[in-house]
Parts: sequence; structure tokens; C-alpha cells
Amino acid sequence: MSSMIVTIDGPSGTGKSTVSKRVAELSGLPHLDTGAFYRAATLAMLREGAQDDEQAVVETVRTAALGQRDGRMILDGEDVSFEIRLEPVTVAVSWVAAIPEVRQILVQHQRAWVSERGDRAVVEGRDIGSVVFPDADVKIYLDATPEVRATRRAKQSGEELQAVRADIRRRDAIDSQRAASPLVIPVGAVVIDTSDMAFDEVVAEVMRHIEAKV
Repeated sequence: MSSMIVTIDGPSGTGKSTVSKRVAELSGLPHLDTGAFYRAATLAMLREGAQDDEQAVVETVRTAALGQRDGRMILDGEDVSFEIRLEPVTVAVSWVAAIPEVRQILVQHQRAWVSERGDRAVVEGRDIGSVVFPDADVKIYLDATPEVRATRRAKQSGEELQAVRADIRRRDAIDSQRAASPLVIPVGAVVIDTSDMAFDEVVAEVMRHIEAKV
């Protein structure tokens, strides 16, 4: 069975998670949400009370047992899929993700996860096609206007729209300006602006590029 690594990158609110999960189902490939690794690392940091010391954060992440199983995020044997989506983690995750040593550790986890599955997976995140799998078979970058992204996230989370707008601006700035693996359009990626597209249209467009490589 030949390898088939599909990377789906982009900022929050572009539909990465829902699209990548559906694409994985349709293509019969395992799905990996790399953002959940950063959220679990952040949760580990918060539990250790290590948030004031970068080196303590790095050591906490280095010793944490992190994994993903059947779409669930596992931290030290515990399913933390719900807890990593709560506000304390959301507020702190971009700072943790900007620490170069943390990114190095988690990239190793992500590459190992895909390797264990025969280099066949749909992988979503913010540096997947640019750093983690630069030689991926298919590279997709999903985008949308900030207003559309904020509206989608507010509808999904139930948060107040103005607060979501502010958080998206904050996270975009951190993700695009960080020194280690900033959010960029990967070389060779297909850019899909989802602002005016229905979910099924986005999925169909991604599948078209995958099928062209099969």
C-alpha cells in the first residue's frame, strides 16, 4: 500500500477540523488533529503550574505521555478531549505552541503517529505542509475572511461574536509572527478560500485533488 499524506493547514474558523475529518472518512485514511497535541501540552502545563517558566513547560511536555486514539486526545492515559477545548487552554495554547522546543517534541509525536500508520493519513494543523510533512502527497491551505471565520466560530462555540473576533486577531498575530514554524501557505499547497463555499463543496474540492494523486 503506497503512502498518501494529505496536509490541511490554515487559521482557525476556516473549517479545517470538519473538512479534514470528512475527507479522512471518504478517503479511508486515518485522521490526525495536530492542534489537539498542542492543546494537551497546554493542559499538562496548566496542571503542573508551569506557565511562568518556558523551560519548565518544555520539560512538562517532554515527559507527558501524549497520543491520539480513535479521534480522542490522550494525556498520561486520560481522555482529555473535552477539557482541552475549555477556555483556560484556548487562552494559553498559542503561547505554548510558540515555544520552539515544544514544537520540536510535538512534531516528533506527529511524525511517529503517521509513520505507524504506513504514512497514510489526513493531517490538519498550522505547519503541517510547511514543516511537519513538507513532501506530502497533497497539500491544502484553507482560508476565509476574518469576519466569516469569527461568525463560524461564534456559532459553533456559542461565544459572543466580538470576543471571538478579538481572539482570532490575537491568535492570528501569534501564529503568523512566531519564530518557530509560523503559519504560512506551504510551498505547493492548493489554496481554497472557503468564505462563500458550502461544506460539501470544500470537501469535494479537496477530494478532487486527492483522487488526482491516486
